[in-house]
Amino acid sequence: MILLLAGTSDARELAVMIQQAGYNVTATVVTDHAAEQLRSAGIRAYVGRLDASQLADLAKAEGAKAIVDASHPFAEEASKNAMQAAADAGLPYIRYERQASSFSSEKVTFVDSYEEAADLAAEKGGVVMLTTGSKTLDIFAARLIGRPDVKVIARMLPRKDNLDKCERLGFSQEQIVMMQGPFTQELDRALYRHFGVTVVVTKESGKVGFVDEKIAAAEELGIEVIVIRRPRLSYGIVHHDFAGVLESLKQHAPLPTA
Repeated sequence: MILLLAGTSDARELAVMIQQAGYNVTATVVTDHAAEQLRSAGIRAYVGRLDASQLADLAKAEGAKAIVDASHPFAEEASKNAMQAAADAGLPYIRYERQASSFSSEKVTFVDSYEEAADLAAEKGGVVMLTTGSKTLDIFAARLIGRPDVKVIARMLPRKDNLDKCERLGFSQEQIVMMQGPFTQELDRALYRHFGVTVVVTKESGKVGFVDEKIAAAEELGIEVIVIRRPRLSYGIVHHDFAGVLESLKQHAPLPTA
């Protein structure tokens, strides 16, 4: 059995491919919606944020032969927990991470933290669209809301807890866009025009995260983009495609021969 941390939209596809290769797969996710998607594909799923000890216990209880970490590129704590759990359980750790996009534009500025992104957005002013999710929304709210020269628009998944957080942090209805992706370049362009966006804040989530479309739409309209770089971790075994993950599993957790 393979224990998979499924934290991205492409993790479901990876889980299915691993199962089709002959392995049993148990996935951990943080939302009921993600669990439903996996279960509909025949993948067992546990819902909840597990620390290293809990992951190690689950791996042992399930008889896991390896831990595959397909958490989001920005889920730094989840990856650290997965690496520690693998070490504690004496299991191979294999990281799947989306290939990063490469940008070359005078309109794109890279930063190393959410705080730096928020400070730069405050410095630029204008209409700032946040496409960084709800987890770090408080960082941007503290630095941007209430400034007379800044209007903030927060775009995120349509979930009640996200709406509650927005309201708690002082976002008005007019500042909240709740939509489920994927987002095309055309849709991004329409949203930028509708709100009169002058600055977009996003994360280096990779091609599957539709960052390319966000930036292409912004470039079309002459909009500045602030991109938050990924955390840099020493993963050990890391692959940017599914084939590499499967090859590593065959090497480090081979299926029993008949």
